[in-house]
Order: sequence, then structure tokens, then C-alpha cells
Amino acid sequence: MIFTVAIDGPAAAGKGTIARELAARFGLGHLDTGLLYRAVGAKGGDPVASARSLTEADLARPDLRSLEAGQAASRVAAIPEVRAALVDFQRAFARRPGGAVLDGRDIGTVICPEAEVKLYVTASPEVRARRRWLEVGGDPDRVLAEVRERDARDMARAEAPLRPAVDALLLDTTDMPVEVAVAAAVARVAAALGG
Repeated sequence: MIFTVAIDGPAAAGKGTIARELAARFGLGHLDTGLLYRAVGAKGGDPVASARSLTEADLARPDLRSLEAGQAASRVAAIPEVRAALVDFQRAFARRPGGAVLDGRDIGTVICPEAEVKLYVTASPEVRARRRWLEVGGDPDRVLAEVRERDARDMARAEAPLRPAVDALLLDTTDMPVEVAVAAAVARVAAALGG
């Protein structure tokens, strides 16, 4: 079975949680595409060379969930040559036998516009900043500023800006419990799979 679920949205909206739940529930592979960009940013040096030489071991680094890695990911993701180097990897994963769930910023719009299911998960910047702060700590005002800065950069970049696909199911998790968001996503995938 070739079946792709594309989940997009800004940082800390809940797309990773939903992606992991869907992958487990339906037995699909899962790729957090943000880890690719975080790993490229964390490797340092020439970002294009880092993207071209990325290995699975690079995706297992323990520092990839830090605020610094997130900011570095957003910066290198704006480089067209970095994006091009990672597109083939993502597309191959998406169409692997057995199906896949990919979460990121441009999965439903650029990487997998043919995905059978597309979701766009979002929440207010304040709620997402609080979630990120609870995860990584630091100064809450600085975390909010960084969330807003990253949103602006991700949404305004010329290459593959963050935006919902026209046929994506929108899930705003600002006030939506995670269980409700997951249930809505499960229902959409189940319907696409024929029940």
C-alpha cells in the first residue's frame, strides 16, 4: 500500500504528536521532516554540504529539540539548495510501501501535493510559545519572540512558504484538547483508507 499523510503547521502546534499517533494507530512509517533541517543546522559548516551528506545517525542527535536547533533549522530551510537536497529523501519516504506520515512545513504543498490526506495543525503564537517553554525552558518572553520570529521567516520565505494546502483539514489546537485533534485526524485517515 502506498498511502501518504501530510501534516503541516508552525512549531509547537501539535503536528508531531498527531503524526506519531497516526503512525502508531495505522502502522505507518513516520518522518519528522523538521529533524532533517534541525540536523543540517546543528551540523554547522556549509549547510548545502551538510544537507547532501545527511545520514540517519544525524537525525538521532540529542540536541535537535533545542531552541537553538529550531532557529538554525528555520534559517537553513530558507536556502533553496538545502531544500532541494532534502526533497528526494522526503518524497521517497512518503511513497514507501506500507504508507507514511510526514510532518513539517511544506509537506502538503510542495513535498507531497498528491498525499491522500493533508492536515494543517496550528495554534496561537502565545499557546505555542508556552508549550515550547514548558518543553525547553528559558525566558518565556524570549521564547514567544522566537516563535513569532520563526513564524514570520517560515511564512515569508520565497521557497516553499508555510501555508495550508487548499485541501487540508485545519486543526486549530489553541483551545482544542489533544485527544480531540487526534480523533479528528484519525477519522480523516480512516475515511481515506475506506473505513
